Amino acid sequence: MNNLINFKTMKNIIIVFTLLLATQVIAQKQLTTKEWREDLRFLQTTVHKKFPFLFKKISAQDFDAEVETFYNAIPEMEQHEVAVGFFRMIALFKYGHTRMSFSENPVPFHAIPIDFYRFPDGIYIKAAHRDYKDLVGAKVLAIAGRPIEEVVKAVYTTVPAENDMFNDAYGLDHMTIPEVLHAQGITDNLLEEIALKLEKDNKRFDYVVPANADLRVPMKYGEIRPDSDWVNGRDTTTTPYYLKHFERVYYFDYLEKDKTVYVRHSRIQNDEKEDVAVFYKRLFEFVDSNDVEKLVLDVRLNGGGNNYLNKPIITGVIANKKINQPGKFFVITGRRTFSACQNLINELDHYTNALFVGEPSSENINFYGDNRKVTLPNSKTPVYLSFAWWQDRSPWDNADYIKPHYPVQMSYQEYVTNQDPVLQSVLDFKSVNFVLNPMQYLTELYTKGEMDLVAAEAKRMANDPAYGFFDFEGEFDRVGGVLLGNDNQGALLILGTNAALFPESANAQYNYAQALRETKDFEKAKTYYNKAIAIDAESNIGKKALRILNKISEK
Repeated sequence: MNNLINFKTMKNIIIVFTLLLATQVIAQKQLTTKEWREDLRFLQTTVHKKFPFLFKKISAQDFDAEVETFYNAIPEMEQHEVAVGFFRMIALFKYGHTRMSFSENPVPFHAIPIDFYRFPDGIYIKAAHRDYKDLVGAKVLAIAGRPIEEVVKAVYTTVPAENDMFNDAYGLDHMTIPEVLHAQGITDNLLEEIALKLEKDNKRFDYVVPANADLRVPMKYGEIRPDSDWVNGRDTTTTPYYLKHFERVYYFDYLEKDKTVYVRHSRIQNDEKEDVAVFYKRLFEFVDSNDVEKLVLDVRLNGGGNNYLNKPIITGVIANKKINQPGKFFVITGRRTFSACQNLINELDHYTNALFVGEPSSENINFYGDNRKVTLPNSKTPVYLSFAWWQDRSPWDNADYIKPHYPVQMSYQEYVTNQDPVLQSVLDFKSVNFVLNPMQYLTELYTKGEMDLVAAEAKRMANDPAYGFFDFEGEFDRVGGVLLGNDNQGALLILGTNAALFPESANAQYNYAQALRETKDFEKAKTYYNKAIAIDAESNIGKKALRILNKISEK
């Protein structure tokens, strides 16, 4: 009996001690203004001394100005507002690997158990905890009484978004967190629940979802795990190719009717059953020994990994003459194509005849990756700062992403009914002699002196929907501008072709007029200045055209 009493007493002591310890930890989270400011200065100094190369998309001066604004505002902020402020500071660098985590923060954050996803016609609740399963499939019109796009814009500055695709892939989660919504001015006070205005089955309704401390969303490759307490609206009686065999990092299937080999590769790492080199050796042997006309590499769910594993994929495609041709090798990309997978698609774009389909990637072409953990001294907040510059392309190539040749997106209705318009567009692709790089092709024709063919081919491609990915007008303006003064004949050809291809563009008419004026053909220049004015007299282009036209007429 005494032993039982002693056991109970000891158990109670442990419980009391644990509660006291928890109380102490909670109390430690209430940092003073001085402590928060010291952490901010520490972060500022660390970046300047050890990570100054991160000042690429934002200057050191602009970063310091943002820090000073935040520093001065801290005394009036609540603890969670200060914590979110640090997220804003890190997001200024706009590199996805340079980041912070809500789950590792000493200030407690909460979230509603909802997964938002942007489809072409709006943001939907793609998945939710089973307690809110009836909300799945609803289109989100407003959060906390504010229009959904206003909310997206407000929280964007807390996301280390390299581009809009990154924000769509990862940043929408920030809208589920009450602390973020308050800190970013969406709500007037910190709330324990979030009000949603939704539309489903042609009915609009309001619903309030309580937030909890569990920030985890049970996902794999961006999809809800089927063995979790969460549900999504997808019909699970059938499975599209891009969601099959999720237990594998990669797999391939032969679509015999289409004479197509489909590969889903969702992580740059070795599968425990078959490493990358062995898998792709087997894949290309299958391609060579079977009736295969197309190879599809689907990396739309691939968030990266170890880019040293990319070599067997790239060399395998290069060596395979059967597949490495325009219109035979396709790469499907999407908003989750990131990190080491960006390295993969960079090299496929550079060294192979890959035709890209789907959505742009969520990583810059050249980017800072691989981060080091820096712990702020007072709050003990971990901050991850990138240090490795991955440069697969020229140093001045700062494009936000690789754009697909064929932009294709999936609607919510297609998602839930297991349709895959992206893969289908590949299977339906019939274009013969597809030109992957129109500007390079036209330049080669120009260099050969085939001027008539340059104009004819430019017109053909500009009017072909298959080349909707290419900005003919912008590229012609750029190249024409470069040639002007060095090769006036070439400049007139390019800019004149541009004016003819885009007769409703004031900019195209104006630039051709400028070239004509530069080459002393004033009468013809007047014609095109007048065209620019007629198209848009009130724009800056129209006003400049009018001023120049008046000067010419005075002579």
